Amino acid sequence: MRVAMYYSNKDVRLEEMPRPRIGPGELLVRVEAGGICGSDVMEWYRRHKVPLVLGHEIGGEIVEVGDGVEKYKVGDRISASHHVPCNACHYCQNGHETVCETLRKTNFDPGGFAEYFRLPAINVDRGVYLLPDEVSFEEATFIEPVACVMRGQRIAGLIPGQTVLVIGSGISGLLHVHAADALGATRVIATDINDDRLHAALRFGADETIHAKEDVPARVREINNGLLADLVIVCTGAVPAIHQALQSVERGGCVLFFAPTDQGVIIPLSINDLFWRNEITLTTSYAGNFADHVKALEMIRSGKLRVAEMITHRLGLAEAGLGFQLVAGAEDSIKVIIEPQR
Repeated sequence: MRVAMYYSNKDVRLEEMPRPRIGPGELLVRVEAGGICGSDVMEWYRRHKVPLVLGHEIGGEIVEVGDGVEKYKVGDRISASHHVPCNACHYCQNGHETVCETLRKTNFDPGGFAEYFRLPAINVDRGVYLLPDEVSFEEATFIEPVACVMRGQRIAGLIPGQTVLVIGSGISGLLHVHAADALGATRVIATDINDDRLHAALRFGADETIHAKEDVPARVREINNGLLADLVIVCTGAVPAIHQALQSVERGGCVLFFAPTDQGVIIPLSINDLFWRNEITLTTSYAGNFADHVKALEMIRSGKLRVAEMITHRLGLAEAGLGFQLVAGAEDSIKVIIEPQR
């Protein structure tokens, strides 16, 4: 079968490898669509593992079913989680399934940017999502990233009536804008350095946008009747954006760091100046659990999230290298979809 083998963001090769053989409890999935995630182009995070086949945002069809699998059959249209938890450890029992050691070790074989992948038995047991007829394979690629957004906003305590500031309007920022609007935020404000992305933020639910070169805290006060934001979601690892976030959160509010920084970045904080007496929460989130994926699928199925409208590029497997460059460049694309069967 053909795969897109990743060596670097500028070196993704179309290669051949054997189609995986499945065992008991496993599934073989034909990939119809796969989304390139921002984490896929973090070279510092990938370089010690290359070469490898990436791709974890998938929509596909089951073509083989292993012995003992009863819930799924050949022909089922699915999405799936590449990482799944043990559901029994300290972290899982305390609602932190996404930091489970098992979750960090599970994966597709070989990855979603391939014509087929093997879904291990543990993933089949706790990470498969049957697609309703209303959800296309392309839309299915958004289930995983939307699940991450659902978890992040839940951890950050988003409730209807809040003012939400989303810093960075790439694909994750746009999903946060769209979800916050759908979940009842009174006012959603988005920032970016790219005017096209600011226009996109308005299409997906932002009430106001601010160019990142402006005085963001001051503009938030102008927009929000003198107040800063109840919830600030940081969807970029740029250091100036992080400083903007810390200066843009209202007393009693929360800052959610959704995107990682470059490797080795350290942000100094003044506890007294920024936080003491202000009851500000700083938090992070990673991935999504089963319930987050189910909620994401329903948000997409119901049309509350118009994710298909975010797709800017559809490429075949042989063009995956171009897709990685588009995403790494972060200028001319919002969501890039790879279609391995082309």
